[in-house]
Amino acid sequence: MRERKVLNKKGFMLVETLIVGVFIMGIFSLLYTNFFPLIGEYERYKDYDTVESTYIAHWARMVALKGLPDSSYNTAKNKGYLDITDCSLYTTSDGQQNCAAFKTMNNVSKIYLTPYSTSTFKSFVKDNNSFSRSFREYIAYLPTYSKNTSKTPTSGYYRVIVEYVSDNTYKYGNIELYNGNPEDYISETPKVPSTNVGDVLLENVPESNQYDDGTDTFITGENPNNYIWYSGKLWRAVSVNNEEKTTKLVTQWNISSIGYSTGSTVFADSFIEDWLNDTTIDGFLGNLREPDKFIVMNSKWNATMDATSLGSIIRPRDDGTIVTDAVGLLNMYEYQSSYHGTTYSNGYLNNGLYWWTLTPYSSSNTRRIISTGAASVSSPAINSGGIRPTINLKSNIKIVDGDGTINNPYRLEGDNDTNLNGTLLNTRYSGEYIRFGNDENNLYRIVSHENGAGTKIVSSEPLKNSGTFITSAFGSNKTFSSTNTIGTFLNGDYLTNYVDSNYSEMIEDSTTWYLGIIGSGSSYKLAKYTDVSGTTITSNTANSKVGLLRFGELMAGQFDRDVVKGGTSSTGLTTTYWTLTPYSASRVLYVNNYSCMYDFELSSNMFSVRPSLNLKSNVIITGGTGTKSDPFTLALK
Repeated sequence: MRERKVLNKKGFMLVETLIVGVFIMGIFSLLYTNFFPLIGEYERYKDYDTVESTYIAHWARMVALKGLPDSSYNTAKNKGYLDITDCSLYTTSDGQQNCAAFKTMNNVSKIYLTPYSTSTFKSFVKDNNSFSRSFREYIAYLPTYSKNTSKTPTSGYYRVIVEYVSDNTYKYGNIELYNGNPEDYISETPKVPSTNVGDVLLENVPESNQYDDGTDTFITGENPNNYIWYSGKLWRAVSVNNEEKTTKLVTQWNISSIGYSTGSTVFADSFIEDWLNDTTIDGFLGNLREPDKFIVMNSKWNATMDATSLGSIIRPRDDGTIVTDAVGLLNMYEYQSSYHGTTYSNGYLNNGLYWWTLTPYSSSNTRRIISTGAASVSSPAINSGGIRPTINLKSNIKIVDGDGTINNPYRLEGDNDTNLNGTLLNTRYSGEYIRFGNDENNLYRIVSHENGAGTKIVSSEPLKNSGTFITSAFGSNKTFSSTNTIGTFLNGDYLTNYVDSNYSEMIEDSTTWYLGIIGSGSSYKLAKYTDVSGTTITSNTANSKVGLLRFGELMAGQFDRDVVKGGTSSTGLTTTYWTLTPYSASRVLYVNNYSCMYDFELSSNMFSVRPSLNLKSNVIITGGTGTKSDPFTLALK
């Protein structure tokens, strides 16, 4: 009988394991040697030659031109570089004073003058341990600028390199310097860079994404880099006025949701005009950061009626229906202009939600944008819609950081706070993000400072469990309390399983929740007050540690897309959630997945939950800048 050879399966498995192991190690090695260094390089390069650093380098150039003697330029030419940080090098008293003031105001630690080509300086710095690592890395990053052989010291061209400290980080910039005779300097020196918002936008957005109608230059397209972070909210820059140089902004997301009016389609004296320009703790303007400093308080809003289809709307006449307010909405012409060159479904202002516009369709219907980006008409009293507040930034507001992308939006001078450690949270602004709670439910936003010394917050999105939105019944009747179904969850299971004791200690033990009834065609003020004057608070209240947002409250909107861009299918990123505002004896209002407010019978509905609560007055900030990517961290003082 012939013997059969049997393969050694254990040996086979060992070989396979070794092969797979070598393959995995090879992949990891590839990532380690290629991908991770790229991440490190990006982290460094983001602090190089920004708008801010270029501007500071420009003023270093001006100080050098007005104060340095010719001998300094000769030294830089012959040696390949010259350290001009020492203000005693500037030969006039004005030059020395200007140098000292410039360094102090901008936290400047180094100024170097080099020939236009930086080759010699790069070699000098490369292995010189007397320089910091970050400075050596920046100089290594710089080009040599050696290909432009016409720009030499003989022809008057040099470079100025600066190091300064901003946000507790060393940052760097450089700029060309022309040192010809005065007449040549006037004609040849590069234009002083502008950091005004409108100028920066139009200089950095491609011309293919601009549409000038003769009055305003609109930013257009599918996803231009026109994001701006201001007062705790993400905005999109819509247009720059050609004459006044003001910049129109609209919020990226729907900040809340209310009905338009009692039935009139006129913006003036509507509920929505009142909400936008309400300067109390309940309104949008009352929670905006220093509006007198940042925005045009007497902006003109063109609310002229127009039933023309999208794509055919012409600019409304200046003698049409004009409303003067600090805050308004976009009209249909402005929305149409934003997708010039593409389609409304792909345009950047299509945020995948429903939201009101300024434009009446008729005496009985107002126009709004729906989640596909198309326009619809809606009864101003029967239906509610999302609110995207719109403002005009003053022409002198400057950009000091960012690149206009969603992950690094432009930051405005005066609204780019750093080193807030130890600052009381109750000094901050509606919309800013905070780290609060556990696991996947640990991101919250400031709502307002309604109770005076404390800070009202709300979960940034409805609660989740393993990535899925959880749901709850409301209760057997319209009245929220700590003992009804949803109140029991919020003041029991939520505090135990979603918020640990460290965070729970920061919460006020009892908050008053306002339960005013909101019927069809009612003002948002009736959710809290007995009438629209807003002077007497409703007697319908509840007291508990944790509650929900009410109808029309700040942050009672949606902050992600419900419908995919350019399509009609759902993203699954939003969901319907309860408010605590009753509509009738058996119905309570909720915010649906596309940001409209509706009412539903309580008996058979399960909706998602966004806990709201008041933090104590002695909660302080221990880190972060209040953005979504860098939320505030907190502690008790």
